[in-house]
Amino acid sequence: MSAKPRYRTAPEPMTGMPPGIPYIVANEAAERYSYYGMRAILVIFMPKYLMGAHGELDLMTDEQAKTWFHVFVTAVYAFPIAGALLSDAFLGKFRTIMTLSIVYCLGHLTLAIDDTRVGLAIGLGLIAIGSGGIKPCVSAHVGDQFGQSNASLLPRVFGWFYFSINVGALASILFAEPLLHRFGSSVAFGVPGVLMAIATIVFWMGRNKFVHIPPGGIAFLEEVFSTEGLKALGKLFIIYAFIAMFWALFDQQGSAWVLQAERMDRHFIVDWDPSQAQWLNPALVLLFIPLFNRVIYPAFDGFWPLTPLRKISLGLLLTVPAFLLPAWLEARLDAGETVNIIWQLGGYVIMTAAEILVSITALEFSYTQAPKKMKSVVMGAFLMSVALGNLFTAAVNFFIQNPDGTSKLDGPSYYLFFAAAMGVTALLFIPVAVWYKERTYIQDEAHVEAMP
Repeated sequence: MSAKPRYRTAPEPMTGMPPGIPYIVANEAAERYSYYGMRAILVIFMPKYLMGAHGELDLMTDEQAKTWFHVFVTAVYAFPIAGALLSDAFLGKFRTIMTLSIVYCLGHLTLAIDDTRVGLAIGLGLIAIGSGGIKPCVSAHVGDQFGQSNASLLPRVFGWFYFSINVGALASILFAEPLLHRFGSSVAFGVPGVLMAIATIVFWMGRNKFVHIPPGGIAFLEEVFSTEGLKALGKLFIIYAFIAMFWALFDQQGSAWVLQAERMDRHFIVDWDPSQAQWLNPALVLLFIPLFNRVIYPAFDGFWPLTPLRKISLGLLLTVPAFLLPAWLEARLDAGETVNIIWQLGGYVIMTAAEILVSITALEFSYTQAPKKMKSVVMGAFLMSVALGNLFTAAVNFFIQNPDGTSKLDGPSYYLFFAAAMGVTALLFIPVAVWYKERTYIQDEAHVEAMP
């Protein structure tokens, strides 16, 4: 007789929420605090606080800081492929998440104790490996808790999952820069590290509540390279190539928009630090998720049902005016005109609406369109679109630098360039959305024998 598995390896038939979901949602909130709390202050830290090996200031220019920022984000969203392969083929999602969470914590520790370029590179590298490696596993692990009986709850739980991301992001953005200014980089980078340690402990506490889908081994490789697996990946890669341009613009909320805020009048009720305007995005997400689910989507269903790809199409189109507004603000700033930071609110509102339509939709869509043994790999491929978008932004910022420190895309032309690139991308995506044929894959449920 074979030994009973230590953990449940398949979801059981049920109509409610699986018992492991609260642990995943709480873990995600704490982990996102750690990530966004560190990320929110990077473009402030590098031009103002970075030290040399002998205790002297070793500051970066704004263009260098933006390049480093987007290279880091590129790495964070490139490593998911490696984490996904490790998870789906060898370790399984739970063991992969626990192992790489330790690497993640070491990255935060390095940033907290070493404020030089070497410490910055090592710390960001470890965070990219840790954070990037667990990203596809956590989101796929959420979906693995569901079977056919409660698959209808997947949209709701991915909404909660995204809600928890933004709770963590909101809290971290509000406190990160004040900690940096008041206590220095050690505390500002150390607090996110503590939250990552808490996230790891919370996830470990849920181990007996989770469904642990076993790694696929050879069967995983056979499924990936099967006709069905390659076809699923090929179709999704086309979608992700278009979504990459959305991320190229979206993630500039943490770089170009912060640097623009530095030049603005930041007094509105209270005095705001430049990076703190980013709190608008997660705060608006928390408001927009119920608004879209309960009001906007049902309203459209009456005359033009919003399929996942229709939502993504609308989101890509909305991103264009989200960058036209900061272009106009930049033109006003270049004229010597005083501009209050409240004007950035409009850009955040439009960009957040686009995020709801693109990011949450693509997250759930990626899970349902992924063959059963390839869930983490497909999530990793989706996250690679974030890496490609940030790589594009980093490359643009690298090549527009002039030897004298000026930029080839100065002032509003920088924002207009990205708005134009997004407009072309959004229009080209429309026929692709019409062409795509969906196929849904949900995990098999465990067989439960009836009681005599």
